[in-house]
Amino acid sequence: MNTHITVIGGGLAGLTAAIAAAETGVPVKLFEAHQTLGGRGRATPPPHVAHEGAHVFYADGPHYTWLKKRGFVAGLGWPGPTDAAKVGFRIDGRIRRLPSVGMLRAQSRKWLQAPVDVDFHTWATERWGELAATQVANAISVVTYDADTGRLSAAFVWDLFQRALGITVPGVRWVRGGWQQVVDRMIARADELGVVVETGARVDTLPTGGPVIVATELDSARRLLGDESLRGTGGFAALLDIGVRKDRRDRFVVFDLDEAGFSECYTAQDDTIAPAGESLFQLQMPVRDGESRDSAHQRLELFADAVLPDWRSRTTFQRTATAKNRTGALDLPGTTWRDRPAVDRGDGVYLAGDMVAAPGMRGEISINSALAAAASAVTDARRASGARTAVPDGEASGR
Repeated sequence: MNTHITVIGGGLAGLTAAIAAAETGVPVKLFEAHQTLGGRGRATPPPHVAHEGAHVFYADGPHYTWLKKRGFVAGLGWPGPTDAAKVGFRIDGRIRRLPSVGMLRAQSRKWLQAPVDVDFHTWATERWGELAATQVANAISVVTYDADTGRLSAAFVWDLFQRALGITVPGVRWVRGGWQQVVDRMIARADELGVVVETGARVDTLPTGGPVIVATELDSARRLLGDESLRGTGGFAALLDIGVRKDRRDRFVVFDLDEAGFSECYTAQDDTIAPAGESLFQLQMPVRDGESRDSAHQRLELFADAVLPDWRSRTTFQRTATAKNRTGALDLPGTTWRDRPAVDRGDGVYLAGDMVAAPGMRGEISINSALAAAASAVTDARRASGARTAVPDGEASGR
């Protein structure tokens, strides 16, 4: 072919788009501004392998089907029965084994259909009371990274809550080695397919001569395309990674119903990401409107005091960070994923990433939008070359 597809951005969305397009036989060039590929899927080097945020997959959507078919999520890890039983809920400053009665009632109402045009707090308060509405919203902040999840669309929050904390067993999957393992496999597949990759190559001008998939953060895409409409709503959270010497008092997972924090032990299902005899935890705390990052980190450390007894005296590794607009799109009342920036920007330009018009949550949006972008870009490239059109496997609707 005399036409190739250009992918700008080498994170999860960019790698997905490049692989999906290259699998059809269309030449692909990928440009990444950083020296390494992977975007937010990258992790710290061993012995403590820590990610920028929660690194789990949900096996209930087309994104996972696509990943699994290619072996990208092979080698799953599972918490043992002892660890799996150590789930807790922070209520009124104490760690309890069960959530509140109000939250249990909400969990049992899977059949309810929440409205798009009403905020979740208002809708849930009418059914279970204000306290339960706040606790449910705080519980699902693990997904949104938002200190006021109740302000979001009721339909959006309710879907997330039922997927992650509903009465149906959630389809959570942990890949041993974390997302870095998945990214490494995707990089190897792209290389196998002949994708031409240039790292340390920042693109400031939109390339010509073929379809282009812009798989960057939305801010970068807005600047590159000169399109001020490319904006979205995202979360903002303080993060704390802690490696500690093991203690039987440590819990596997804790949902903070008081302040929307969250804690998870990733070595419970993957002992390769920390030295023997140690546990690696990631904790998060959404930053409140107008709150300083220092204040959010102070609240996060107080949360750590509650879930990891004597953690300071046991610490072998520690890393702090903040994550702003890095958790996928959040839908405000009156909007759905279809109202986000469209994948198809016209004139052979396509958008992929976690804040564009594709279904799913977090990184699922990146994968699903990338598959939709790749399918359209392949059609354009083959049409320009007069070749037969082939659709990338696993195309998701995001147009």
